[in-house]
Amino acid sequence: MSVSATATVIRVENLSKKYEIRHLAEREKYATLRDTLAGGMTRMGRRLIGRERTSRATTEEFWALRDVSFEVKRGEVVGIIGRNGAGKSTLLKILSRITEPTCGRIEIDGRVASLLEVGTGFHAELTGRENIYLNGSILGMTRAEIKRKFDEIVAFAEVEKFLDTPVKRYSSGMYMRLAFAVAAHLEPEILIVDEVLAVGDFEFQKKCLGKIGEVAKGGRTVLFVSHNIGAVQSLCNSILHLNAGTVVEQGPVETIIPAYLSKMYEPSPCLDVRRPIFDYLLLENLAATPAAVPSGGATSITVSFRGVKSGSIHGLCILLFSSTNTRVAIIDLRDPSGPYRIAQEEVLTLQVDIRCLNLVEGEYKFGLYVQSSHSHLDLGDLASIRVLSQAGHGLILPYPAVYRGFVELDCSVPCRTNLV
Repeated sequence: MSVSATATVIRVENLSKKYEIRHLAEREKYATLRDTLAGGMTRMGRRLIGRERTSRATTEEFWALRDVSFEVKRGEVVGIIGRNGAGKSTLLKILSRITEPTCGRIEIDGRVASLLEVGTGFHAELTGRENIYLNGSILGMTRAEIKRKFDEIVAFAEVEKFLDTPVKRYSSGMYMRLAFAVAAHLEPEILIVDEVLAVGDFEFQKKCLGKIGEVAKGGRTVLFVSHNIGAVQSLCNSILHLNAGTVVEQGPVETIIPAYLSKMYEPSPCLDVRRPIFDYLLLENLAATPAAVPSGGATSITVSFRGVKSGSIHGLCILLFSSTNTRVAIIDLRDPSGPYRIAQEEVLTLQVDIRCLNLVEGEYKFGLYVQSSHSHLDLGDLASIRVLSQAGHGLILPYPAVYRGFVELDCSVPCRTNLV
């Protein structure tokens, strides 16, 4: 009997996880050794005369997850997003059978490999070679399977020169590469990954994304937790949004991600950007006019400074960021003739006119880079602008904004006039 490609491989019903948090009495929190010894003698004396006091420590219930229910189909790549403390890592630990749930039901159909923490299952005194066999065995690989994939694992991890060196001498990046390489080559039906892209250089992050993509294209199921929304967008086809231990929503990337970002980065038209830059300079204003513009439309950005005392601005740039804090563009405002001079109580205002803002629709944020003669300062999220769809300009694209990057390129596409 053939198994349907859309069969459910993970079913979670009313899953909850409770922790008991113990709060010490105030005097117990920062007790010195002398206080501890004296307190012990006092309690011993009270116990001998039958006057022992009860502990003042209290406990509190904390629900890391509460009534979480969802399903994952075979071959789905599910991104799990949410703020810190939303319950993402707890959920993955329960699905990986590292932590037991307090209540609820989980059904998993298939072999699971998980990469939750760098170096989990590694022995510091063993070499990289020995740890590949040890960690592979812990993850469920047979010795023959590890031997067959050994060269591929080593090549991916790029640790050939240090293969017979104890891993306690590895850098965190080398640890990361080797741990990910072993887990990714397990060929599980279900791969669970928690913030694997938080460590490592850019090239390794690309390799990780590529490998996870290969796993997904092979028809296997991936659960991927990351705060890198760009990586989630490019890799996943479904999103599970958690908040405070509960499921907010689950659905396709093109629906959930824009709603999630709009809640996180709501524009603040009344945002007060007044703040000191240096001891002689105050930022008065940074704003885009209009604050909402169609893609391809025109806008102006105005920035104003007030001199607290006489000084100069040697470098000045307006920074444009996406809603995921990826830098999109820099507008250099330096004057070729030299630094901007500003006297006490003088206001310096600069205006940039953007004739064609060819950005994909979405929310964007402005920041500043300001340089004095001896220091510099980066400021982010000072103002925002909403770029609207080009539909009103007669151009309707069949692809959602989440797939189109940042820029709408102004180009002509040749039409095929003959059919062969």
